[in-house]
Amino acid sequence: MNSYMAFFDKIFGFFKNIGTSFYDSVIYDNRYEYIFEGLFNTILIAFFAVIIGIILGVVIALIRHNHDTNGKMRLGNKICSLYVNIIRGTPVLLQLMIIYYVIFRTVNINIVIVGVLAFGLNSAAYVSEIIRAGINSVDKGQMEAGLSLGLSYHKVMRYIILPQAILNILPALGNEFITLLKETSAGAYIGIMELTKASDIIASRTYDYFFPLIITAVIYLIMTIGLSKLVNVMERRLANARG
Repeated sequence: MNSYMAFFDKIFGFFKNIGTSFYDSVIYDNRYEYIFEGLFNTILIAFFAVIIGIILGVVIALIRHNHDTNGKMRLGNKICSLYVNIIRGTPVLLQLMIIYYVIFRTVNINIVIVGVLAFGLNSAAYVSEIIRAGINSVDKGQMEAGLSLGLSYHKVMRYIILPQAILNILPALGNEFITLLKETSAGAYIGIMELTKASDIIASRTYDYFFPLIITAVIYLIMTIGLSKLVNVMERRLANARG
């Protein structure tokens, strides 16, 4: 009988410790507000970085493809190639620190904006290569056919090539955006209040890393799974529209 009581006491004590740890990490002193603020900044940075990455990535891809096709825009192609090689050849954390501690060292700027710029510029290099690969995957005869009908290069790209390329590269773009979302955690190194920084602040006050890190991991997991589902839905709809 005593052995059963001791067993249940241990079980009760275990769950009591879990409950106490959760209360101290999340409820006490409204520490959940750190998580909400970190989640908001994470989504904010990822959203605007994606916009920058798409716009700049499309421009870079078109410049490089125009050079590959027509031999034009040589200077623009060299600049874009150098940009892509530098961004892809250096860690995103190093780029973030250079932008914050070197480029904006003497400028009074919101640190979240620094994160948006850094991650957006980083994403643009990868997005440009994904888009360029998608454009190259479309049969070259379609470009030639469009040009022979009197359409300009830009109209052929807009109405014929890019719609097909987007369908081909959508899974790769989805993976890039998921990677970007997770990379925002590097913002903690320069003091951005994102999810990882929020969990670190909570843990520094409770000396308990279990719930702060687990909650952060679960939130990231939910966001990445949701984004993957969204990409799959978009891919199916585009495929149905194409069919």
